[in-house]
Order: sequence, then C-alpha cells, then structure tokens
Amino acid sequence: QVQLVESGGGLVQAGVSLRLSCAASGRAFSTYAMGWFRQAPGKGREFVAAISRSGDSMYYANSVKGRFTISRDNAKKTVSLQMNSLKPEDTAVYYCAADPNSRGASSDYTRYDYWGQGTQVTVSS
Repeated sequence: QVQLVESGGGLVQAGVSLRLSCAASGRAFSTYAMGWFRQAPGKGREFVAAISRSGDSMYYANSVKGRFTISRDNAKKTVSLQMNSLKPEDTAVYYCAADPNSRGASSDYTRYDYWGQGTQVTVSS
C-alpha cells in the first residue's frame, strides 16, 4: 500500500509555470506506475500524464502535450508535474495516483488504486 500527498498548487496567471509534487510513503514505490489526473468544477476526472515504473516511458493527454512534463525519483519516492505555459482551462484540482497494475504508463483511471487528496491549481486570465 502507498500513501500519496500532493503539494505545489496555487493561484497563478496565464502563461506562467508551476510545479506539482507528490510524495509517497509506504513500500515499493518503484513497483507503481504513477499518474496525474485533474478535475475541474462540474466536470469529470481527466487524465493528464503518466509515467512507467522505471520512468522510461511517459504518456500525456493531448491537451497538455508539449507544456507539461512528468518525472519521478524512485529513490526519493516522488513524482512531479512541471506545468509550463499555463492556461485558464488548466484550472482544476490535481490528483496524484499510483497504479500497481501496469508496468507502463496508463491513462485508465480505473487501474489506479491509490489517490492523493488533491491540490488546487487556479490559472487566471
């Protein structure tokens, strides 16, 4: 089992950058593929980015490709999301999630068994 805690959210203006971090506790962090999802008010959960167990494979939603970068440090048990060129439509609660079921990076939220509490990102125009 793994516990996840996100940090780094905030209120920013469009065009700037923000970096989200997710700290994991528990055993065997390197056996989980990791992902970031987001949920805007009145909308469903949306896949953002995912990274494989080893960190050699990443997968992005089309809406963030080229602007966001996911990375992980298995020794420190952290996964990060670097968000550049933020847009108002990126406003959402961002969740970190752990997937014990996939070796690679998955966009399927049903494969993720563990979730953090979320961190709010608000981008003003």
